[in-house]
Amino acid sequence: MEIGRLGVWSFIDALSAPETAAFARRLEEWGYSALWIPEAVGRNALVSSCWLLANTRRLIVATGIANIYARDPMAMAAAQLSLAEQSGGRFLLGLGVSHAPLVEGVRGHAYSRRPVATMREYLAAMRKLVYAAPQPTEAPKTVLAALGPKMIALGASDADGIHPYNVTPRHTAEARALLGPEKWLCVEQAVILETDPDRARSVARSMLRTYLPLENYRNSWLREGFTEEDLAGEGSDRFIDAVIAWGDEAALRARIQAHWDAGADHVCIQALNPDGSQLPDETALARLAPHGH
Repeated sequence: MEIGRLGVWSFIDALSAPETAAFARRLEEWGYSALWIPEAVGRNALVSSCWLLANTRRLIVATGIANIYARDPMAMAAAQLSLAEQSGGRFLLGLGVSHAPLVEGVRGHAYSRRPVATMREYLAAMRKLVYAAPQPTEAPKTVLAALGPKMIALGASDADGIHPYNVTPRHTAEARALLGPEKWLCVEQAVILETDPDRARSVARSMLRTYLPLENYRNSWLREGFTEEDLAGEGSDRFIDAVIAWGDEAALRARIQAHWDAGADHVCIQALNPDGSQLPDETALARLAPHGH
């Protein structure tokens, strides 16, 4: 698998199934190498991956991320092999431990307070899979949702790399140093094609409102040098501007380049809609597309 330099990360649950297929085909036509989809309280990410892979020809479909509490290791590993084989090697499995409110409050499972050990054990159990169906032509790749140094190290030792979310180029540089040169560093970057500071920051704060209370993200931002004051309320302007890129096309491209310069192999952009809707901003995606539109 060649992951490519630039992909798209997008919530697609606001779209119908035919609309998601058309969206994926547009991204493929525009030259993006991958579409990353999350898993929270909407569609099953692996089912959606199957649909998107069946409706595209070249696009890599990646989970950003598939929740390890949503299925046991054998089910996850079997799905990974099945999707890789059925798509000719275009499925990339991103795994994550998610967050206590989603795991306990929504799914009703006990959330482990040892996330790194839990992920290590899960990956080990995946490797024990007994699988009687045809194998894909090459072993499929797995990346881990990783923010802290211990999970990043696990991505280096037990997986093919990591997929950080809501991070700055500083985090990317530090993650590359921990990962070493060979493992994939696939970084999500939210962008807003909006030059008015008040409107852009309003959209950014609306997006980050979900993540600010979550311990995993707060700890990551504090490690990056933000203060409790930065994270208070809906976040300081300094914090908002560092995590979410906004401005004209040149400003958005500069942030993407900053991640590449810091060591990212792949940047997947989440184009937040300036109108505040849950739909991806296809104007921004078309402007930033590798093929140029």
